[in-house]
Amino acid sequence: MDPSTIGAIGFFAALALLMLRVPIAFALMSVASVCVLLVFSWRPGMDPNFTAGLRPAVSLIEKSVFGFIHSYSLSMIPLFIAAGHLAYHSRITTDIYDSARVWMSRLPGGLAMASIVGCGGFSAITGSSLACASAMGRICVPEMRRFGYSKEIATSSVAVGGTLGSLIPPSVLFIVYGIFTETSISRLFLAGALPGLLTLVGFIITVLIWVSLRPGVAPRVEETYSRSDRISALIKTWPAVMLCVIIIGGIYGGWFTATEAAAVSLVFAAGFGLLSGRLGWRQLVESLRETAHTTASLFLIAAGAKIFVSFVSLTGVTGYVVDAVAAAELSNGMILLCIVVIYLIMGMFLDPLGTMLLTLPFVVPLVENMGYDLIWFGVVVVKLLEIGLISPPLGLNVFVVSSVVREEVAVHTIFFGVMKFLVMDLIVLALIVAFPIISLLLPGSMG
Repeated sequence: MDPSTIGAIGFFAALALLMLRVPIAFALMSVASVCVLLVFSWRPGMDPNFTAGLRPAVSLIEKSVFGFIHSYSLSMIPLFIAAGHLAYHSRITTDIYDSARVWMSRLPGGLAMASIVGCGGFSAITGSSLACASAMGRICVPEMRRFGYSKEIATSSVAVGGTLGSLIPPSVLFIVYGIFTETSISRLFLAGALPGLLTLVGFIITVLIWVSLRPGVAPRVEETYSRSDRISALIKTWPAVMLCVIIIGGIYGGWFTATEAAAVSLVFAAGFGLLSGRLGWRQLVESLRETAHTTASLFLIAAGAKIFVSFVSLTGVTGYVVDAVAAAELSNGMILLCIVVIYLIMGMFLDPLGTMLLTLPFVVPLVENMGYDLIWFGVVVVKLLEIGLISPPLGLNVFVVSSVVREEVAVHTIFFGVMKFLVMDLIVLALIVAFPIISLLLPGSMG
């Protein structure tokens, strides 16, 4: 059988398994392993000989996984994950929300804005949008409902706020993208900072417009805070600010690599939690247990993706894709538009990591062939994956928020609220695509 045919079959088989909600690691690993065996065993014009193809297939799979797992860049993943869990159990993440609530409570829609800011800080530090939607949904939604906020704005603001961690460093999606495209993870982190902040500002503007048009969805909060209360709330955020300084400032200033920043963040989060008395031994053990579980899951996914990339490379199917696109004589803008549409559609049905790992082997050669910067393209991809987290019909953050709120809220109610933020997301995406300087300013001036 022709290798390119096997490659096409393997891609659509993996896509089908992911749409059937088969775990990413098992979908990619099983399809890639079977297809690699087929490539070595079923030569074009010959009968299949699986005995002869077994040894080289196993050898390729073994070398791909072994070499990848021993990658130095992967070591930052458990470090950032551990730092995030320790920050959560030390209540560093919730202090961000508490401070924002104090400072913004008197503004129209202030609690919704505070929820977005708090969720952005939570998901950025922990690196998990779903964990943010789960934890902050239990805190923010009841608080907003207590003051008369509508179900739509209360739940949707938490759902969209959790997506900000995809762009604001440290982002697991950026780490995985950097490893698989062999681009600088430090530069990717810096590239995501301004688009992440732009998205945050866009969401706050969306709340302002929404509340201006429909004041009843977010009544003014009558709570008042003194100047000392505001200053005290602001001071409590210093550990979160320090983590941002360590990661963004340290990398930008050339003091740390991304891996070193992860290690320093871990030490700081653990040290603050233990010295402040917020982190007991039970929470410390729980943080390490959660870290081990999440890291093992991600490494298994990464191993499956590496086998899949090796399989795609072996079949040469990417070359056929590049040649087919070149033969179509489409402009670079049209090709990029097609890529954006594909990601938006896939994001409606697949989880972000699965979408990225399935598509990178095919789209990266196209982007390189067009001469686009892979750092900028990484920001575009992660922004598209962020949009997928809240896109109907299977936006993961929406379903997580729906499952954790104390009062029953229909999923379609949350989606109705999310649609308003999706408009702003698409505007920000258009700005990132049209003006690459938004993403490349910080990495371009990196010391």
